[in-house]
Amino acid sequence: MDDDRIVQLYWDRNEAAITASSQKYGAYCLAIARNILSDRLDAEECVNDTWLRAWNAMPPHRPSLLAAFLGKITRHLSFDRYKKLHREKRGGHQLDAVLDELAECVSGADDTERQWEAKALIEEINRFLFRLPEDRRYLFIRRYWYADSISQIAGRMNMSVNQVSVILSRLRHRLKDDLIERGFDI
Repeated sequence: MDDDRIVQLYWDRNEAAITASSQKYGAYCLAIARNILSDRLDAEECVNDTWLRAWNAMPPHRPSLLAAFLGKITRHLSFDRYKKLHREKRGGHQLDAVLDELAECVSGADDTERQWEAKALIEEINRFLFRLPEDRRYLFIRRYWYADSISQIAGRMNMSVNQVSVILSRLRHRLKDDLIERGFDI
């Protein structure tokens, strides 16, 4: 079923929308959740919550890219669950490494003063990504959006783990320099 039809099912309040979403994007959403949570049961629960969140969001929202819309919901739910599960201590999880790597580029501060900068920051990161060659952009997105491990990325790209690590390190430094040059407080 095409995405426009699935979205219309949501708008029509037809429960077949959930079944269609699950059939078409269930594996995609599960992969996102598992990369973040590393636990199949927690990941499955986040994916199920994704369908409910999508149901509650449509209407009034009509996503133009259903896959991105559902992926973003899954990602946010998974991060929320991760934070809840790891509130007291951090310990060697793949996501910890991803977040630590990005911390050197972007401040994690969430105070009111910085909230207004969020949109500008997102736009600048997107500009940075679009200036990258496609293979570099793919590496960056697989690591920092999908939270793939470096070894998973290396396998997908037919590269060594060291090559991927070096490229990602250089990209983070370029992003940091780019953000500082554009006036962002890092």
